[in-house]
Amino acid sequence: MAEIHRILVTGAAGGGVGDVGHRVVEHLSAQRIPVRAMVHHDDERAAALRGLTGVEVVVGDLTKGRDVVAALDGCRRVYFGMSVSPYYLEATATMAAAALDNGSVELLVNMSQMTVSQMKPTSATESRQQRLQWLGEHVLNWSGLPVTHVRPTVFMENPLFGTLAVASIQRDGTIRLPFGDGRTSPVAARDVADVVTRVLTDDPVRHVGHVYELTGAGSRDMNAIAAEVSGDLKRPVAYVDVPFDHWVEHDLKPLHLGPHLQDHIATMARLHKQNRYDRTTSDITDLLGRQPSGFDSLIEETAGLQTAAR
Repeated sequence: MAEIHRILVTGAAGGGVGDVGHRVVEHLSAQRIPVRAMVHHDDERAAALRGLTGVEVVVGDLTKGRDVVAALDGCRRVYFGMSVSPYYLEATATMAAAALDNGSVELLVNMSQMTVSQMKPTSATESRQQRLQWLGEHVLNWSGLPVTHVRPTVFMENPLFGTLAVASIQRDGTIRLPFGDGRTSPVAARDVADVVTRVLTDDPVRHVGHVYELTGAGSRDMNAIAAEVSGDLKRPVAYVDVPFDHWVEHDLKPLHLGPHLQDHIATMARLHKQNRYDRTTSDITDLLGRQPSGFDSLIEETAGLQTAAR
């Protein structure tokens, strides 16, 4: 492998869905590649990152140009990821401006989402977050920077599955979601992090200008997913199709998410019922040389489901 200069990873502390940024930092550290991990708060998660080999931690705000310019100094490759936020577009534009000012960025890997592939300027059924990410992709493309977009479909670790489905499986052996007979192909965060790491450490020429859309191995309805989880747990698990409004009031709202995030999760549920997530690609297999992970990966990483499997 040719020498790789320090890589900037934003959203490195974790806390977002699947902790992709944190996983990427761990992977790069394990390969002895120098990393600058950008975090929003200097807390115990930042302290844990400082304990990794070759990791430099910087604290900053992705919407503040001074912080982003400083974080980019000396870095030629960047992973840009950020939690769901009403300031997502401002952060994306700030990163683009700072990377252009830097002048030596050879690859910027942008974490997007697969829904944007179905969107147009007149689209109105998606969440505000999805629109911000659609616009963010355009900003990065217009910038002329060497960009690779990574578009995962819904994460297995998304609150739809990783919080709500886990809770109902533990409670009464059900997966309560308002998806109707909609089909879906959730992707594991570990697979997304592996793809990002592969792209960041590969020859940039192979990836600049590409869009990688990441899904699970197959699209299926929730009854099939319940059967899959049941087999993994070796206990009965059934899908319960809950009316959307009832689900929002009695399942989603008790999570006490902020309004922007709650709207995003509710919209994803509504789009599932409209079959907007019925998609599969071979991008994970093509890039990693293996099949995408199944729901057994979520079980392995979820203490409550490990208990349920015993």
